Amino acid sequence: MVKQSAPVVSTVEGQLRGTAEEGVFAYKGIPYAQPPVGDLRWRAPKAVVPWKHIREATAFGNASLQSREACIEGGGGDPGTLSEDCLYLNVWTPRVDAQAKLPVILWIHGGAFVIGAGGLPPYDGVPLASRDAVFVTFNYRLGHLGFFAHPALEAERKQGPANFGLLDQLAALQWVNRNIERFGGDPSRVTLVGQSAGGKSVLSLFCMEQARPYFHRGVALSVYGLDEVPLEQALLRGGALTRGMGVPDAEATPARLRALPAEEFWKQPAETSTAPVAISGDSVLPQSILATFQAEQQARVPLILGSTNDDVSVMEAFGRDPMEILQALRDKGVPIKLLYPGVNDDVELARQVCRDILFTLIPRQIADLHSKASHVWRCYFEYTATRLREERPHGVRHGEEIPYFLETADRCSPTQEIISDEDRSYARQVSGWLIDFARTAAPASASEWPRHEKGKDFLMRAQQPPKVEENFMLLRLNAFLLASAIINGTDGAPSDQRSGRSPTEPKRSKPVGTRP
Repeated sequence: MVKQSAPVVSTVEGQLRGTAEEGVFAYKGIPYAQPPVGDLRWRAPKAVVPWKHIREATAFGNASLQSREACIEGGGGDPGTLSEDCLYLNVWTPRVDAQAKLPVILWIHGGAFVIGAGGLPPYDGVPLASRDAVFVTFNYRLGHLGFFAHPALEAERKQGPANFGLLDQLAALQWVNRNIERFGGDPSRVTLVGQSAGGKSVLSLFCMEQARPYFHRGVALSVYGLDEVPLEQALLRGGALTRGMGVPDAEATPARLRALPAEEFWKQPAETSTAPVAISGDSVLPQSILATFQAEQQARVPLILGSTNDDVSVMEAFGRDPMEILQALRDKGVPIKLLYPGVNDDVELARQVCRDILFTLIPRQIADLHSKASHVWRCYFEYTATRLREERPHGVRHGEEIPYFLETADRCSPTQEIISDEDRSYARQVSGWLIDFARTAAPASASEWPRHEKGKDFLMRAQQPPKVEENFMLLRLNAFLLASAIINGTDGAPSDQRSGRSPTEPKRSKPVGTRP
């Protein structure tokens, strides 16, 4: 089947020709920075070299090197061609008109910073572009290529970056600022959206001062409550990595490290990786996300925070049995049974405790802090596809809310073959919240979805029908916040400054099976 061409768009870097897809225009595989290879490995992304002829933008660009099997098993799909040369983005738009001034949604894929790609089926941009928004996805460096610190590199760049993947995200944002108007987008209405590590990325960009001119609101879904790895620890892991790859410390020059085969990094022990988090203490993230919000140094723009009722389904990827955390809390004297009345089975109790400590707590904590700076909303996603409900006794697994926010449930697993009209209608409603937020900076009217404010703890329960609840899980979340503050020696007041580490933070491991 011959693809119908889209209008040629003249970007700052050169002309692009895309394709027409289901009534919208798609431009794929657009380079937003030079390939980060050779001497550009472990450096901030460099500006694209302009091209003279029309560039065909009809296929997704290379994805970052990763475990293909883990990406497929994690529910996202096949990431396509893998390469160290991976800095490409994709744009879907309903109108190529510089006067259209449509809201822009920039999707940041998740995958624990080790898997994922912007071209995966759950992130198809046709549905949202069909609703008068410009939708952008992109690839960024993952794993050791994207998040890496080493003494040899530190000596070379003198307190330079270690979060190269976050700098890639900044470069994609800057590309949007330069060029999105030519695709019908409004560069003054850019909304960041991400899930899991993508949600962590959204919050990281909130913390990066150099990113703030380029976005105007954010949506962080299923962010997990793990602090970033301190630079000192990342340096130790980087040294262990290169020694394991046959480079003694005395021979570890930047040139020698940049000559290591990129494909070999994925064969190294999980302990040498900083996944599933970024690094704090470098020039990109001088302090952790939570510390930045506690200091009120984040971007002061509207924010939506969410999680699902079975986010703990990804717990195995964090390398910890929920029962271990339950026992650790009991050992510390936390009155778990009082916080979960009616839950008598220890296995189920452990699941709920880990879900709330790792996933339900952090949106509440960040929302309390961010409400001092800007408007903030909270969401707890509980809607399961009608024909999956018997298979999902615990609810919505980690990542399964994405097709509802992006309205792609009929384009990806696990709902593609079994989607019902009820599911389609619900996806239309949820994606409408996102569209409205991108368009107006509010997901719904104040009566339909009130903001979270200090002393007014409102949350949208995304069930059928959606329901606003006040003081959601108030007692248990306050107890966990207080326990965290006591253990880490900070003020124990539940709604004020708190430590970023959960009371029983799981061991970090390379979560190769996480959903993107």
